[in-house]
Amino acid sequence: MYGNGDRDTPAWEQPGRFTRTPAGGAGDAKPRGKDGFAPPGWPRGVRPPGVPDWEHTAVVWLYDLCPPGYRSHEVLRKYPVVLARMARQHVGAALAAARHGYGTARVDLKDAVPVHVLEAALRMYEYEGSRAAATERAVLLVEEALAGERWEPQL
Repeated sequence: MYGNGDRDTPAWEQPGRFTRTPAGGAGDAKPRGKDGFAPPGWPRGVRPPGVPDWEHTAVVWLYDLCPPGYRSHEVLRKYPVVLARMARQHVGAALAAARHGYGTARVDLKDAVPVHVLEAALRMYEYEGSRAAATERAVLLVEEALAGERWEPQL
């Protein structure tokens, strides 16, 4: 389906296929990395950095991670890298909450719910925590790309 031998995941999500190439500075004559490549963990639905309209897809995705009130702030519309920072902090807080909830659920819920409910709650914390960790990584990658970071595929 994706032309890379793995029918379930696109090439940009396969570990080990891409290397980070820092953005070139003002004194760096040679550009670093290539447009159109995204590293493992890049969010689905966000076009790879450097392709047409990629920043728009990144901004839409970032806003979807934030509370609705964030859409009313002009600074976030004008400066997507600030939006990415706010989204990273918001997702990081959700990850911290899942970790804390998992760590305290046994004590807090032991007398409130049956054991099978407690186990289901712990599985939910595990799932949501791992999802938040993956999202946090994806936000960091988008934030880096908005700041000029690019990646190159490894052969």
